[in-house]
Amino acid sequence: MKKRVLLIASTTGYQTHVFAEAAERMGLELVMATDRCHVLEDPWGDHAVPVRFEDPSPGIESLGEYGPFAGIVAVGDRPALMAAQAAERLGLRFSPPDAVLASQNKFLARERFREAGLATPSYKLVPLNADPHAAARATPYPCVLKPLSLSASRGVIRADNVQEFVTALARIRKMIEGEACLLVENFIPGREFALEGLVTDGRLQMLALFDKPDPLDGPFFEETIYVTPSRESERVQEAIRDTVQRAVSALGLTRGPAHAEMRINGAGVWILEVAARPIGGLCARVLRFGDRTLEEVILLHALGEDVRHVELSPGAHGVMMIPIPCAGVYSGVEGLENARRVPGIEDVVITAKEGQTLLPLPEGASYLGFIFARGGTAGAVEEALRESHACLKFHLPAALPVVR
Repeated sequence: MKKRVLLIASTTGYQTHVFAEAAERMGLELVMATDRCHVLEDPWGDHAVPVRFEDPSPGIESLGEYGPFAGIVAVGDRPALMAAQAAERLGLRFSPPDAVLASQNKFLARERFREAGLATPSYKLVPLNADPHAAARATPYPCVLKPLSLSASRGVIRADNVQEFVTALARIRKMIEGEACLLVENFIPGREFALEGLVTDGRLQMLALFDKPDPLDGPFFEETIYVTPSRESERVQEAIRDTVQRAVSALGLTRGPAHAEMRINGAGVWILEVAARPIGGLCARVLRFGDRTLEEVILLHALGEDVRHVELSPGAHGVMMIPIPCAGVYSGVEGLENARRVPGIEDVVITAKEGQTLLPLPEGASYLGFIFARGGTAGAVEEALRESHACLKFHLPAALPVVR
């Protein structure tokens, strides 16, 4: 009888698709649960179980009918919290709900990092209904305004003075509903990195450390290039691993994937966040562990298998999240074949759909697509990604205003 694994996800998009493919290759039965209308019977034809992230208890109770499960995985932030709650109810391996909740709330995470003695910027909560000029005058600069629960840099804005603070607060107010406050913290200069790992009984296993060679100094923080292995010294990499381990312990994460972001400057390693989920979007595709994908490694880990022997395949690997240069309606791209022919480029995937209205950060929540590269060195991979991106010309005519 096949082992059954529960996958909780926001949608049945790319990541759920690759998890389903990985489960099939491994001879596993994957049961998907997604946040969708429970009235319509299987609207996407994926046989997913409908659940509600805002009211998880009924859905978690119903999931028991589809078990027993040998493991549980989650794709995305809100699914990770429900997975933690479901794992607690169903007796499965996952981090505790309060730890996952803290990892998703920027203020709670900052509080736990500070209490653990980690390098932490000065920070405060600012009510969304506060007088913007009074709040701005009471803030040292430069600072960064952050919604508490949004991810992927959405709504994150740097302000260097009172007027920029007031403008940023007004933009964020339009973006978020149901939140009373946002986080304001000192801007941390430095080089930024991302770490992909697994947590087993509270211990971190680093699977990959990504350099982010493009500076992320604001006013918005759109990520572009990730390259691994890191070109930093072993001493710096060890400092990063140690800091992320301390952050994992501070949050109370005990089991499952972890995606961490951090900055380094003369004062050391500053942890930005540790999410209880794998890297998002198509980015996981760049990671290979011999003949295993990241999804296969995560599934093995969810089953309780020992994956300590897993190592990243030799060579250098990189991905570029193609940024949206301006707001508009996507109508096509030129130079795609030339971009794919650049030496070292494995593939260029355009995820934008014709007719789709696209917004850049801080309001936007997507990319135009992804470029994947492999090579002998991290420098060669970075160069290939930039050359490939330079071949692309996107058509984004402005959307017509709605006439009322």
